[in-house]
Amino acid sequence: MESRFLKQKGNYRDLIAFKKAECIYDITYYFAHKYLKIGDRTIDQMIQAARSGRQNIAEGCEAGTTSTESEIKLINVAKASMQELLLDYEDYLRVRNLKKWTIDEEKAIITRKVCSNQNDSAFYRDAITKRSDETICNIAITLIHQADYLLRKYLEKLQQEFLQNGGIKEQMYKARINRRNNPQ
Repeated sequence: MESRFLKQKGNYRDLIAFKKAECIYDITYYFAHKYLKIGDRTIDQMIQAARSGRQNIAEGCEAGTTSTESEIKLINVAKASMQELLLDYEDYLRVRNLKKWTIDEEKAIITRKVCSNQNDSAFYRDAITKRSDETICNIAITLIHQADYLLRKYLEKLQQEFLQNGGIKEQMYKARINRRNNPQ
């Protein structure tokens, strides 16, 4: 029986949710500085929500080596930050009488397809400079929904792993007992 209890996790930079969060951050940074007025507190709030989404994925994955509980909490903070940012983009569209695309609109369908296949932030940094504020908001909203879905699935996976393997204390105890019973 294996005596190792510190699970070697994958690189968070390889997670699609992290890549999408980075794209969301880059879009938000550009959008907030281009379309919001200097002095508007929403600039900092949007950028911090986007940053929190990305950073908490990284921190959660790293904390997961020794604490599933911390990983779950931090991934959930990332989800919550993304939801806060989603509301900011929706508010921007609503108060300016701009259109939030419906799920079945052709623009929305095309955007979902592009966003599901494209996770390189450089792609979006280039593409958004040629788009209107309404379009940028809808792209960001699409990416936020996709990141949220991926983070929800990640949380479900963490839950299953915890139910199957227990927490770090259980794993440490099992490894110690195993080593004591099989001292090679």
